[in-house]
Amino acid sequence: MTGLQADVLGAYALSVIAMIIIPGPVALLVTGAGLAGGQRRALRTIAGTNLASLVLIALSALMVQGVLTVNDLAFAALKLAGAAYIAVMGREMLRSRPAPAPDGAGTSPAVGGFRRGFVIAVSNPKDIIFFASFFPQFMTVLPDSLHSLTLLTAVWIVLDFATLLLMAVLVQRLLRPSVQAVTLRLSGAVLLAVAVAGAALTVRDLL
Repeated sequence: MTGLQADVLGAYALSVIAMIIIPGPVALLVTGAGLAGGQRRALRTIAGTNLASLVLIALSALMVQGVLTVNDLAFAALKLAGAAYIAVMGREMLRSRPAPAPDGAGTSPAVGGFRRGFVIAVSNPKDIIFFASFFPQFMTVLPDSLHSLTLLTAVWIVLDFATLLLMAVLVQRLLRPSVQAVTLRLSGAVLLAVAVAGAALTVRDLL
């Protein structure tokens, strides 16, 4: 790998980390899962979001190659379904309480988990467009485009997993129990706000 290619990969890695740490449905769900169910539940949630990332990356690659196109009406329906699911997760987090111990089973098994992590990550179809526009900017990291896509995907998964896990651990271990309860409910409220805003924008676009 040349110096220029290493610089491109470094810029890509920094961009990925910056995008992951910006509060969004996935980050909020993972931190909420860690607070409500402990680190094991956070890990299962992250595994689900990682699988969703792989699915979205695969769909994005097909879009870039022109194999797959997105119908506007179907895209809007997917966005509404995603907003509804995010709202459900927000409601569950509002009703949850922090786990009594860092690795405890927790008092709110409904928050997070592999399936919920996968659904909430894959139900935001705008990520397909994001990956489709983001990945091509860094496809010169290796001479072969397939090798570049493989490397970029691997870096994304590693950084996504590590960054989300670090966020969940820090929130759980550094915040006092009283603050954890407030953080969990605040995350739920933000998810509800995201769901309402997303649904409203989708309806506006349809009209």
